[in-house]
Amino acid sequence: MIVDIYTHIMPPEFLKSMESLGSSSGLVKRMAAIRELHNLDARFRAMDEFGDYRQIFSIPNPPIETVTTPEQGRDLARIANDAMAEMVQRHPSRFPTFIAMLPLHNVDSAMEELKRAIDTLGARGIQIFTHVNGRPLDDPQYEPLFAAMAGYDFPIWLHPARTSALTDYASEKQSRLEMWWCFGWPYETSVAMSRLVLAGIFDRYPKLKIITHHLGGMIPYFDKRIEDGMALLGTRTQTEDYSGILPSLKRPLIDYFHMFYGDTALFGESRGLACGLDFFGAANVVFATDAPFGPVASTRKGVAHLNLEKSQLEAVHHHNAEKLINMKIV
Repeated sequence: MIVDIYTHIMPPEFLKSMESLGSSSGLVKRMAAIRELHNLDARFRAMDEFGDYRQIFSIPNPPIETVTTPEQGRDLARIANDAMAEMVQRHPSRFPTFIAMLPLHNVDSAMEELKRAIDTLGARGIQIFTHVNGRPLDDPQYEPLFAAMAGYDFPIWLHPARTSALTDYASEKQSRLEMWWCFGWPYETSVAMSRLVLAGIFDRYPKLKIITHHLGGMIPYFDKRIEDGMALLGTRTQTEDYSGILPSLKRPLIDYFHMFYGDTALFGESRGLACGLDFFGAANVVFATDAPFGPVASTRKGVAHLNLEKSQLEAVHHHNAEKLINMKIV
């Protein structure tokens, strides 16, 4: 059995509600063109090609805070979570559970929806993006989210968020050639992970479970820049005093990065799979493809070529997912 722990869906009710906003017409049109995203018959046909294969899904980009008012975001989150919960209830052999969407314009509203989605609808985790309208996740106002998820013992799915509005060069008005997506998203993930670590999130919540999309972004590849280079934190900066940060942490800095989980959604049979697996270890890697945006067959082939022991392969394919969501998948 394979459990694809990070896929995306746009329920028709949610898609229609997004369309009614008007401001996201281009996005809605693009999403509507991807049939597997909103048409379950098309999705099931694609899934059937892979045998005993299940999906856990969430709503894709963009973060709703960027396209809605707080009131609209609250209503859209409820529509999305209700629709995903209904899909899970109707098709439990396809979809073991879903990842709740939160309206993070307002933390109190987000906490209400978090509790409703988990306690009432049966979500086994939440999705948050690497920033909230430009505000970092280590901002103290978001602490209740991490405290709540540590208490529930359910994971947080961390998805990158970056657009062309963030330029690569000061002389240009936008990021060109889609660099904001190809390289910007792994960078976003890496920075969000690092900021959470340096803010002491794992010291306060040592059992917190965070699944990083795209196998931890840049982190596995730059492990020595973190371990040895960041040991000199503050020596390169004149405008702020960072001298107390590393001594305040209870463990060596690199240890915290090994506490994250990484998924295999690297757009297929990537050389990065071996690097990420070596960094996180088989116990902290979960199978994911980003379907229907990413390829299932090529990702499965890439994982198969890692030459894992049977127990390790089964851990990546489904046992790790079951442990993360505290649920036996049958």
